[in-house]
Amino acid sequence: MSVAPSVPTMATVPDWAVISSMATAGGTLVLAVATFSSVRSGTRAARIAEEALLVGLRPLLFPSRPTDIAQRIMWGDHHWATLGGGEAVMEVVDGVVYMAMSLRNVGSGIAVLRGWRIGLADAAVSPTASVEERMATVVRPDPADFRLQGRDLYVPAGDVNFWQAAIREADHPLRDPVMAAIESGDLMIVDLLYGDHEGGQRTISRFSVVRGADPEAPWVSSVVRHWNLDRQDPR
Repeated sequence: MSVAPSVPTMATVPDWAVISSMATAGGTLVLAVATFSSVRSGTRAARIAEEALLVGLRPLLFPSRPTDIAQRIMWGDHHWATLGGGEAVMEVVDGVVYMAMSLRNVGSGIAVLRGWRIGLADAAVSPTASVEERMATVVRPDPADFRLQGRDLYVPAGDVNFWQAAIREADHPLRDPVMAAIESGDLMIVDLLYGDHEGGQRTISRFSVVRGADPEAPWVSSVVRHWNLDRQDPR
C-alpha cells in the first residue's frame, strides 16, 4: 500500500509590524487615560484651592452685638451721631435724613461697602405680621437700583464698623415715606451691597430697622437675608 507523501507546513511567522502598532496603540491609550486622570485631578485640586482662597477673602455682614463698642460717627456736612452696638440711627435734621447702622463682619475677609437701598414694608401686609412675613413681601433688589456710597467704608474681618448714608434731595422718591416711618418708628428695610477688597464676591444683605412708637427707644437692626451675586446663592 502506497503512502501519500506529506506536505511540509510553513512555520507561522509573527507580524511584528502589527504587534508593534498594537503595542503602540495600547501604550497611547494608557497614557491618555493617565493624562485625563491627572488633568481631572489637577483641575479638582485647582478648584479646591481657588475656593479656599475665596473663602479666606469672603465677608459677611451682620448687625454688631449689643456689647460692642459705641461709635461716634460724622457725615460729610459735620453732622454727628453716636451709634451703639446692634443699633441704627434714623433721624431727620433740617430736612436731611441721616441713616447709619452698626455692623459686624462675621466673615473672614474685609467687607467693602459699595451701595445701599432703603425701602418700606408692604402696606398690604397686616401690621401684626411678623418681621419675616413683612420682609417676605419685598423681592430681591436689582443691583442697578443701589445708590453708590459717597465714601469708602470698610468692615474688617471679625470686627465692627458702620454703614452711613443720607437723603438730602427734596425730590427723592422715598424721602417723605422714610421721614414718616422715622416719625412713627415703623419698620424699614436697608439693603447693603458689598464685596471683598479684591472687587469680587458681591453680596446683598438685607437688614430690618425698627424703633417702635417710643421716640426715646433706640433703633434696632437685624439681618434678614443674604444674596450672592457672583456665586451660587445660599437659598
